[in-house]
Amino acid sequence: MSYRELIVELTRERAEALSDALLELGALSVSVEDADADTPDEQPLFGEPGLTPGRTAWQHSRVIALIGADQDPAVLLAAAANELGLAGTPVFALREVEEQDWVRLTQSQFDPIQIGQRIWVVPSWHDAPDPDALVLELDPGLAFGTGSHPTTRLCMEWLEQNVQPGQSVLDYGCGSGILAILAKKCGANPVIGIDIDPQAVESARHNSERNRADVAYGLPDDCPEGTFDIVVANILSNPLKLMASMLSSRVKPGGRLALSGILARQAEDVARAYERWIDIAVWKEHEGWVCLAGTRRDQP
Repeated sequence: MSYRELIVELTRERAEALSDALLELGALSVSVEDADADTPDEQPLFGEPGLTPGRTAWQHSRVIALIGADQDPAVLLAAAANELGLAGTPVFALREVEEQDWVRLTQSQFDPIQIGQRIWVVPSWHDAPDPDALVLELDPGLAFGTGSHPTTRLCMEWLEQNVQPGQSVLDYGCGSGILAILAKKCGANPVIGIDIDPQAVESARHNSERNRADVAYGLPDDCPEGTFDIVVANILSNPLKLMASMLSSRVKPGGRLALSGILARQAEDVARAYERWIDIAVWKEHEGWVCLAGTRRDQP
């Protein structure tokens, strides 16, 4: 089956509404991109994830709807414009989409990733380049964390160098479970993964089963009482600051804390939130992101 792309340029407010209308009227998929990309007027949508909640388009947006060959683009767009109460049908362009093996094309975009000295993150359709390494089988999915983002890499490198067999580990904000799974493969026991998103918890459980890693996952209310030898949290700077007291209280005296999801310019501010309990500093920086790490003092 052949496909076409229906392309419309319009303002942010209309782009968001038009995207929803096109999907409701039968478009196979809809994406929105910056119409000014690669020009001096290009606008970064997210300076940092979470800073612009609810904003899903640019001021000058380009809506791209994938439609089947049997769908009339003019009729579809006119119906969407009518749903929104727009005067007339917006100007549009059409682009043919070459028929491809989409599954194979998608898989070709994800190769095994080497992290640190001995870690390989391997999609299920690949063989591990080094079967004797710390191999994590993980496919791209809805929950954040496949090892490709600098913050995830930093935490994985830190865990590889710091986890000792038999230590207890809490991964707070576990996402896909990649850090918890790695901690388990490094010999940690027990390992607990916590996330506020039930879908992430289910994804993490699935990934742990695939990797034969015995990790207990749950929502924040499911987190067991007590402290841990290691607490790791790869979230964002603002939530990390708000959770400073709680996360610090989960680290045993003499235990270790590692934090990421922090831009280099935010490191000092985040460290300050923890310094009452943790002797903390930048452990490593990568592509503008940092990992903070430190040791819990016996007394605050």
